[in-house]
Amino acid sequence: MTLEDLAAKLGVPGPNYYPFGPGRGKIDPRYLPPPTAEAFSERERAGQKPLYILVTGMTPTPLGEGKTTTSIGMSMALNRLGIRTAVSIRQPSMGPVFGIKGGGAGGGRSTIEPSDVLNLHLTGDIHAVGASHNLLASSIDNELHHGNHLGIDPLTISWPRVVDLNDRGLRKVVVGLGGKGNGIPRETRFDITVSSEIMAILALATSYEDLSARLASVSFGFSREGALLHAKDLGVDGAMSAILREAFWPNLMATREGTPAIVHGSPFANIAHGNSSVIGDWVALNGAECVVTEAGFGADLGGEKFFDIKCRVLGRGPDAAVLVATAKSLRMHGGLADTTAGKPIPEVLDKPHPKSVARGAANLVKQIRNILQFGVPVIVAINAHPNDSEEEWKIIRDASLDAGADNAVVAWHYRDGSAGAIDLAQAVLKRTRVKETVAYRPLYEPDLPPADKISRIATTLYGAKDVVYSRKALMALKDAPRYGADHFPVCIAKTWASLSHDPAKKGAPEDYAFPVEEIRYATGARFITAIAGEIQTMPGLPSRPAYRQIRLSSEGRTEGLL
Repeated sequence: MTLEDLAAKLGVPGPNYYPFGPGRGKIDPRYLPPPTAEAFSERERAGQKPLYILVTGMTPTPLGEGKTTTSIGMSMALNRLGIRTAVSIRQPSMGPVFGIKGGGAGGGRSTIEPSDVLNLHLTGDIHAVGASHNLLASSIDNELHHGNHLGIDPLTISWPRVVDLNDRGLRKVVVGLGGKGNGIPRETRFDITVSSEIMAILALATSYEDLSARLASVSFGFSREGALLHAKDLGVDGAMSAILREAFWPNLMATREGTPAIVHGSPFANIAHGNSSVIGDWVALNGAECVVTEAGFGADLGGEKFFDIKCRVLGRGPDAAVLVATAKSLRMHGGLADTTAGKPIPEVLDKPHPKSVARGAANLVKQIRNILQFGVPVIVAINAHPNDSEEEWKIIRDASLDAGADNAVVAWHYRDGSAGAIDLAQAVLKRTRVKETVAYRPLYEPDLPPADKISRIATTLYGAKDVVYSRKALMALKDAPRYGADHFPVCIAKTWASLSHDPAKKGAPEDYAFPVEEIRYATGARFITAIAGEIQTMPGLPSRPAYRQIRLSSEGRTEGLL
């Protein structure tokens, strides 16, 4: 089946689908009205309520738990059962592709193809985001150079530059060196493109009008008189919008078994909101009977931001959440051995060890309970490996059910594709066909003060006893009214390797102080970012980066992608 056929099956009118290159195309979403709660209610009254399934996970480890693989495998299994299903994921950033994590096309027999196309450039959306972001950065320095008629206070400029690579040497830079003709010298930084507020906006925007309004309201600093300055004050927002014209269109690809895959948006889940685009999910929900969407990292990161940020914009919550776990990762959380990203995995973690799995299950239990806080039922997917033992699976299943999960199912989608995820898909269908209504609810209401929102997340989901702010963060919190951000949701940037701020704290840490070092206001994305611990918005490369294995063959094939 061609991508044109898949687009037609999703209800995309012919003129709204554009082939882009081998294995990918773009969907112009303007045949649909913008997503709203009212739009979903209208469809439901017409008897058209597609299932919406979130895939999230336990606290990740360098071992890999397989959320993307599970999302793809389960979507293929649902199609195999006769449920017209689409999967919706983010586009991988080239930083992790060339660094430690590798690609984001799935694995084994549960992949989106061609995987090298997905992992490298795709349709250039991330590059468009970088260009739009950096256009604002250059316009700020241009205003300073040409008389500074806006009266920008250089010491308040908060807008960095971005590049879609891991490059620790760019975390702190000085621009404008070399004399008057090169601009005004000032200190700034580079972030990775996928952590950019522009990327967050692209993934949250519901229409061209919404996209343009959000870009216009991006703030970058203050005037000397204390007025908040926005992209529209520089007259650059229109050009920023124009750069993103086609980047706003969701990308269409296919799994290896022909399931339609929407690949759109790329925000990191530990330093941004970490979910595929609202408009991509909206396109899928209008053309499929079921949509499987994935949130980045664990349920405490991408999962929480899915519920508290993305679902508010989309206008509906999910019918169920699938939480992915592996025995191998639970052995690590149980203290059997530690792992360091970029270094060989201790062999002991490859062998069954029920006692460490039982100890590590505390993390799984906490993440199940985290999801239940949002009123959504949980099915645990035990992503199986041949080295696992039946005893370990029983421990995981018993702990999951005791924690309130609806079911816990061993799945072999990595090895067997859709056939290995049939039991998981059936468990999801069984739960979602129960007549009782899923009472999705955010963790907090919009009118809660920002500090209370942060505290509720940290104490309810992370296990913290309280939140401790740096002096800089406390002062920034007082500025919420100046940014018009009192009602914004919060987006906490923290390590992905622990429920806490400290990557060394495994399992389910409790009764610790959660440190917030910095507060940033994303007035275009319309959320408040709270930076915890030593999190970096520009990652670095490991001692043995993945790019060493990547090459282009004489036939034009990309080889060595993880």
